[in-house]
Amino acid sequence: MKFFPVVLVSFFFLNQSFAESQISKPETIIKSTTEQVLERVARDKEALKENPGEMFRLVSDLIFPHFDFGVMSHFVMGKNWKELTEEKRQEFIDQFRKLLVRTYASALLEFSDQKISYIPDDSAGNSKTIKVLQQIDTGTGEPMLITYRLHNRSIDWKVFDVSVSGVSLVKTYRASFQSIANSEGIDGLIGSLKEKNEKFGNL
Repeated sequence: MKFFPVVLVSFFFLNQSFAESQISKPETIIKSTTEQVLERVARDKEALKENPGEMFRLVSDLIFPHFDFGVMSHFVMGKNWKELTEEKRQEFIDQFRKLLVRTYASALLEFSDQKISYIPDDSAGNSKTIKVLQQIDTGTGEPMLITYRLHNRSIDWKVFDVSVSGVSLVKTYRASFQSIANSEGIDGLIGSLKEKNEKFGNL
């Protein structure tokens, strides 16, 4: 699970206003936002390091509204999703979101100086689902390929998975959470997430 910070940092490049997401293509949103976010982090990196709460708010308020956490949570929980009450589903979504906020915010401060480029996607797509391919030059060898998967279920585009060099965030979390759920049950899984999140205080 060492690749998680890379995945989560790549997620941070997706911030954009709701109004703009209605009129822009996914590629345009990602490209323009990448420049904005990297500029902000480069400018305020030391201040943000000294104030983790500000980083948490930055991620929570500006980035994650553009994620489809309902779909992501469904995929991550797999067969266990249908066994959950609506209350438990919302509880899991909330804790899963908080986990990503904290992991994401911490990773971003350590991984924000790379050169970004984009690769045309020649695969077949449709009007509801699209992939955006982003290449990150790490300066330490082969560049990393980030694949964003977005869908448009209503009027705006939302991210429902990201892969790094073919490794899916959703599938990896699914395997990890499934292992905990099998040994400790759903309540044990949610409790484990709560415990990790509470160590950092409330969002």
